[in-house]
Amino acid sequence: MFVALRDIRFARGRFALMGAVVTMITTLVVFLYGLTGGLASAASATIADLPADRIVFGAPAGADPTVSFSSSSVTPAQAADWAAAPGVRAAHPLGLSMTRLTGQGAATAVSVVGTDPAMLPPLDGGRAPQDGEVAVGAKTAADNHLAVGQQVRIGPKTLTVSAITADRSYAHAPTVWTTVPTWQAVSGQTQPTALALSGSSGTPVPGTKAVTLADALAGIDGFAAEQGSLQLIQGFLFAVSALVVGAFFTVWTVQRKPDIAVLKAVGASSGYLVRDALSQAAAVLLGGALLGGAVGAVGGAVASAGVPFELSAASVAVPVAVMVVLGLLGAALAVRRITSVDPITALGAAR
Repeated sequence: MFVALRDIRFARGRFALMGAVVTMITTLVVFLYGLTGGLASAASATIADLPADRIVFGAPAGADPTVSFSSSSVTPAQAADWAAAPGVRAAHPLGLSMTRLTGQGAATAVSVVGTDPAMLPPLDGGRAPQDGEVAVGAKTAADNHLAVGQQVRIGPKTLTVSAITADRSYAHAPTVWTTVPTWQAVSGQTQPTALALSGSSGTPVPGTKAVTLADALAGIDGFAAEQGSLQLIQGFLFAVSALVVGAFFTVWTVQRKPDIAVLKAVGASSGYLVRDALSQAAAVLLGGALLGGAVGAVGGAVASAGVPFELSAASVAVPVAVMVVLGLLGAALAVRRITSVDPITALGAAR
């Protein structure tokens, strides 16, 4: 990096500007990456974190089953057939609906899940709900000033809080948990929405469709469209970063063409000059990306108090790594011009 470091010192204003651009793009990508993860969790944590292997969707008679919680319904006969299928250890009913929780002078939109105690998230206090009872998430309990033993209205029914659970959410609404009969009374539905299966095999039951937990997330209304849109924006940002870095080093290489010719004339090889230029790009990209990742992490920690933001090592490291790799690819396409520089130009042949 003999030449690279001297170039950076000589034109530190230009390289500082380029580093600032990389920093801002990386910060934006980190924010978007964390927001994508946070929104995914807010929309799907109830399903994604179930202690099950597959989700079974059903359909009314005469219709083909699809991966959709809003249109799925499983009959008692189908549930019994799946429970008896070879390789299936357990088939837990899963009722899902949206309603309103009315607590201490406040109303909150919630998702209600009716299922067996084995499907509940970890309990922070109390016990699994029985008929006429409900378990609520810690944040929902805090926001509505609820405690174990208190009465709360879920839709048209008044239920007793039996437990405080770890927070889960479905379709961006916090989840409360109850038994299947109580869920039926709250939702007005007579059959579970789906089944949560434990076991990796099992003969398909007619009129149903079994998919993995990851594939079942597509059955949440709006989930695929929301995630697809955010991931498309991420892709555009990464592409823009590669183009910006490539354009900068293309211009920089053209401006340095006489200097490169002189270096070749005194014996520097094309390979050495390309490696030197790429190390220069790597230094700018690493500095800008690491600073942008740090700013994004701090900003994400602040933003997570008010928006669904997932802050983790991966949510910062992945955007930083991708920015550096794509930036280097863009720079590599730019500095390839070095190999075509004729050293004779340094001796005045082009003058």
